[in-house]
Amino acid sequence: MGTFINIGNAGFRSSRNSEYVDKSGLISVVNKTLFTRQRFSCVTRCRRFGKSMAAEMLCAYYDHSVDSRCLFADLEIASDPSFEEHLNKYPVISLDMTYFVTRFHDDDIVGKVDEALRKDVMETYPQVESREGDDLMDSLVRIAAATGEQFVFIIDEWDAICREFKPGTTAMDRYVNWLRRMFKSLNAVNVFAGVYMTGILPVKKYKTMVSTNRPESALNNFIEYSMVEPMDMARYFGFTKDEVRALAEKHSVDFDELVKWYDGYQIGDEPSMFNPNSVMQALRSRRCRSYWASTGTFDAVAHYIHMNFEGLKDDIIRMLAGGRSSVDPTGFQNDMSVIRSRDDVMTVLIHLGYLSYNWREDECYIPNREVAGEMVNAVKTTDWRSVINALNQSKQLLQATLDGDSEAVARGIDIAHDENTSILSYNNENSLACVLSIAYFYARNDYVIHRELPTGKGFADLVLLPRKNVDSPAIVLELKYNCDADSAINQILRRQYPAKVAQHTGDLLLVGINYDREKKTHECHIQRWKKDGE
Repeated sequence: MGTFINIGNAGFRSSRNSEYVDKSGLISVVNKTLFTRQRFSCVTRCRRFGKSMAAEMLCAYYDHSVDSRCLFADLEIASDPSFEEHLNKYPVISLDMTYFVTRFHDDDIVGKVDEALRKDVMETYPQVESREGDDLMDSLVRIAAATGEQFVFIIDEWDAICREFKPGTTAMDRYVNWLRRMFKSLNAVNVFAGVYMTGILPVKKYKTMVSTNRPESALNNFIEYSMVEPMDMARYFGFTKDEVRALAEKHSVDFDELVKWYDGYQIGDEPSMFNPNSVMQALRSRRCRSYWASTGTFDAVAHYIHMNFEGLKDDIIRMLAGGRSSVDPTGFQNDMSVIRSRDDVMTVLIHLGYLSYNWREDECYIPNREVAGEMVNAVKTTDWRSVINALNQSKQLLQATLDGDSEAVARGIDIAHDENTSILSYNNENSLACVLSIAYFYARNDYVIHRELPTGKGFADLVLLPRKNVDSPAIVLELKYNCDADSAINQILRRQYPAKVAQHTGDLLLVGINYDREKKTHECHIQRWKKDGE
């Protein structure tokens, strides 16, 4: 057993000794790529989504220096036809790039990586000739030729160097060249049965000498699985709803609370994925709250929002209001330091997990309460004073609504109105609905907020349904533009919205809101409605 080669199964054994959700099906996906042209895989996802655990699982499964059968016997992979074929059959090189990035900060970091791995590999194969001037790839070629063995190479946090060193630096150029020498040379298919890299960002794009001079992947022979395009690895990127429901039942934790806090990611064709780390921490502490701050990405998010590219502010406001924004992720160079447009900002936020991506519609959105809270914290570092004021006062607005204080509600919505922001220009009722969603942001703690919920004979503009175990009335808001608040209440009653909403809850508050464009003021009328019609 070495430092980097054939490190055994201790890492995965530790996971199995802890609370473990079976993600071993990932192995079957990787097995299908071995010895094929798709043997080079780069699997990237945001922090705390199980990247390192997956790498440890693969090490335990492939490493021929140990017997890991007992660790997998009761898991999904054990019933896969490829299980026996590849179980503990290969020499495995395991490299965690953060091990070097945290120790070395000079231009020769890549040289130190290569030499450390080469030395460890050659000590494992003392019978193979070592020649002066050999680098790691030279040594691996000699070993493969002498023994007939092919390696599985697993790199965790492959992009740690990319995040530490700027583009164009000596260290970065050396790293790119090292990766190309290892995995794009003619000998790579003879040396490696498979390569699995994991990190946050897909392989960086660099300008090449192709005729279009368009940036292309430095390792375009890698199959990339990412938060934008996970392909057939999607269900291994996070926890599914069924997996979290089983955990909630086992630990007697409120499943609906876990949904509210940590659900909402759409990853590929998986419509409902949870943040694994946050779910597990909530189970251990028996308390749902934001564990996102521990990911260490807040400063980066605040920095990107401060860039304030054209349209970015409107997009962030729209998403905080529960809406979605269009995004084109194809131009992003997979480099957190090369941000050139709002699309780049949105794309890096998807890779960091602050936004979820719907690939069918090319739209992104804030997935859940945990992330929304951190996004609000990031917004509060900007100079978007009108938005910040509305967010800060949203608690008082909800209380004023519950108290039936129409004047206070009208004043609160006035605060949320910013004439200088295009999305809040109030040129139609949809803009007003967006502003109201921001104004009632605090209500998301206790309510599920629906825009245009089908109710009775039409669609209510905004409906707030109390969450499980919340003893508060539902709220139906109808919006009018250059009309009056009483007309909004009458429309709620005429279209029979209360009877429909009452199927979900008991007492209701009917809230009619009108915006007068001439006066630039809001009018509000609140009426209580009980299920028995009183």
